[in-house]
Amino acid sequence: MDDYQILPSEPAEVIDLEAELDALAKRYQGASGLGIKVLGLLGLPVSGLLSSLPKEVQGGLATGTEAALKQAVKLAENSRGVLKDQPDWINASLTAALGAAGGLGGVTSALAELPVTVTVLLRAIQAVAVQHGFDPSHDSVKFDCLQVLAANGPFTEDEGADLSMLEQRAGLAVGGAKWIGAVIVPRLAPVLGQKLAAQAVPVIGAAMGAATNYAFTSYYQDIAHVHFRLRKLAVDADIPPEQLVEGMLKRLEKD
Repeated sequence: MDDYQILPSEPAEVIDLEAELDALAKRYQGASGLGIKVLGLLGLPVSGLLSSLPKEVQGGLATGTEAALKQAVKLAENSRGVLKDQPDWINASLTAALGAAGGLGGVTSALAELPVTVTVLLRAIQAVAVQHGFDPSHDSVKFDCLQVLAANGPFTEDEGADLSMLEQRAGLAVGGAKWIGAVIVPRLAPVLGQKLAAQAVPVIGAAMGAATNYAFTSYYQDIAHVHFRLRKLAVDADIPPEQLVEGMLKRLEKD
């Protein structure tokens, strides 16, 4: 547990692990709810969004995602000393505005908006890390913030699939740049492709851009809260994170 940089905080609280895991399982279950509702309200399918993108965009998703992510990592890190962390609702509102602007011109403007939105998402995840007592300048926490971006995204109903990221520490062994390309990009590219496809819907692209970005930010903030609360519980209770993840999975299986 000593590979995490914990920020100064109040004395350790008495931990009710059962109540904590119940609350985290509930938050995790609700993370995708807003995204599914957005698609349902507008009559868009949960699956099949990617196939609606132009072939050249589909083919360039991995390259575009990797470029956007590397740019976001640099911008997020450089901006921490200049711009303070914002509350969750402000981050969600900001990305909604970006999504609306990106959706005005269909796929072309949505692609231009992508790096900015990913940067805001990463800063939002870092802000959640700070809320739970972790220092985003520490290498272990940097990797955890990127692991959150490797979650399934808000347009899926698969329960438990994202929790595997909470147990992975591959990035520390592989190295940052290689890890981004080998681990994060293959998972994030299809998710961002869904976002682009939703923004490209004729006539309502701007509205869909705002709605999907709001859903995306809310989703990743919820996943980040689950992720870093589990990490903090692991440190405070001196329990392996894998054991806590297993406890959450058992709760998800019951529901």
